[in-house]
Amino acid sequence: MPIERVTVTPAAESLLRKMQGLHGPLMFHQSGGCCDGSAPMCFPRKEFRVGQEDVYLGTIVDTPFYIGGSQFEYWQHTHLTVDVVKGRGSGFSVEAPEGVRFLIRSRVFTDDEYAALQKEGPPPRGPQPD
Repeated sequence: MPIERVTVTPAAESLLRKMQGLHGPLMFHQSGGCCDGSAPMCFPRKEFRVGQEDVYLGTIVDTPFYIGGSQFEYWQHTHLTVDVVKGRGSGFSVEAPEGVRFLIRSRVFTDDEYAALQKEGPPPRGPQPD
């Protein structure tokens, strides 16, 4: 069974389902750049262009999750969990008007998990089929 690189808490899953009802299909991008720094940004799927260097980490609640290529280099040893907390995040992410924001909780993969990931090879880069 493949090792998941990204998962979601029940609270974030509930919010994500609500956002899907309001906005349709969504996607996450983790840039580590400006605005909220390392906060995951959630966008309507067709409103964000995934670059060829972006790394596809997996899908949570029918929502693809990408991370910038250079950010992945730092976080490749890390399992990411999308969570939600009270407080305003970036105005660009769909949850901003709700008074909450998505955030990442992380842990380092165990040696066994990391070995399994190494056997699988690197995750794909660039846009993935819907």
